[in-house]
Amino acid sequence: MTTESTPEATESREGSPAPRPKKRDIHGWVVLDKPVGMTSTHAVAVVKRAFSAKKAGHAGTLDPLASGLLPIALGEATKTVPFVMDGRKAYQFTVAWGTQTDTDDTEGKVIATSELRPDEAAIAALLPRFTGTILQTPPKFSAIKIAGERAYDLARDGEEVQLEARPVEIDALSIVSHDGATTTFEAECGKGTYVRAIARDLGLALGCLGHVAHLRRTRVGPFAIEDAAGVETLRESPERALEALLPVKAALTLIPEIVMHRDAAARIKRGQSALLRGAGAPVEAQAAYATCGGTLVATGSVENGEFVPHRVFNL
Repeated sequence: MTTESTPEATESREGSPAPRPKKRDIHGWVVLDKPVGMTSTHAVAVVKRAFSAKKAGHAGTLDPLASGLLPIALGEATKTVPFVMDGRKAYQFTVAWGTQTDTDDTEGKVIATSELRPDEAAIAALLPRFTGTILQTPPKFSAIKIAGERAYDLARDGEEVQLEARPVEIDALSIVSHDGATTTFEAECGKGTYVRAIARDLGLALGCLGHVAHLRRTRVGPFAIEDAAGVETLRESPERALEALLPVKAALTLIPEIVMHRDAAARIKRGQSALLRGAGAPVEAQAAYATCGGTLVATGSVENGEFVPHRVFNL
């Protein structure tokens, strides 16, 4: 009688690696509490591996130096990434006074120092200049492209990087604590705002220089740090990982939901617009999402009382 060898038996006899888990279609959001030292790309790989997912991507890079909220989309959720990336963000960060670095954080080399240290009152008096819509020059070590190349690649190669100031929105900026050598802040801001640039410009305005010593992101769009799961939770077991999986439409809670009947949902899934009925139906909306029986059908807009699909989901 012959016996069929198992993969484990084959591995033990031949020394070949164990077969990789089969990739699968899985859809939803994982809000990761990224630790310091991990790149955003590595974080996506960790989540993708935890779910054996075919497709994954993140909604906004978080530097290795920073910790905190990194929303990661799986499968069909990748179609909702722009709704998260365009959302407001919140950070807690600590500025170390007296030193300016070329990266505006602790990873760069020191380019200037000062013996001055600001008092809390002087810092607080300056904060109104850094709230609202302001012009901000991004750090030289940033992912902004110049003639097709990333600014940080040019800067690392020793090239002179000149970035134009651009308008950004800072909704709130407040002091959490101050000990003389450092100050911890909380900030709420819009897309494209660099916290490192806030620290740099505060230091220059105060005349004492400064750089970011600690940075933690606590909110991105509809997701808050309370929603987040740690790396070890995802690695613990497939069951624990699944507990951290949020539905695809969790990314869309800041825009209107429109509940469709089956015929209208069928039209939308074919890429056709559908007339909205009912007294509560919006006449116009730049962004909305349609559901049928609790299942996400499409994202789109409402124009002249019709839902116009932009992205259709296969859930």
